[in-house]
Amino acid sequence: MQIDPAVIGSTSEAVLMEVEKGAIRAFAHAIGDENPLFTDEAYAREHGYSSLVAPPTFPTTFRVPIPQVKFELSRVLHGGQEYSYTRPIVAGDVLRCVNQVLDVYEREGKQGGKMTFLVTRVKGEDLDGQLVFTSTSTIILR
Repeated sequence: MQIDPAVIGSTSEAVLMEVEKGAIRAFAHAIGDENPLFTDEAYAREHGYSSLVAPPTFPTTFRVPIPQVKFELSRVLHGGQEYSYTRPIVAGDVLRCVNQVLDVYEREGKQGGKMTFLVTRVKGEDLDGQLVFTSTSTIILR
């Protein structure tokens, strides 16, 4: 196994992520979603938001280290991603993000050889400690 299962339960240091309007607009353009909630601040305000709303997959841009795990990026496959929200992320938010290793396991690949699966969860809270989102990610090391 490429990753020691003893890392399960490990938690990263908190990382503060400041959500900026330009980053939201750039991400929306990059994914081809021109929803005016993501690109037009006046429109977002007319619909009850304090500023631009981040697209649902926006936390993908947050770089929160995986605790106690090192691997070669050229050996990584994206296995899956899930997001859950208690409220939308909006420009101006400052989120305290922590990454936790949920699971490490091994499976035999269809073409032979073992693959290691690493499941992590990032929790993002506002500065009042209120949960805003969770992101669960599975990566495969071949």
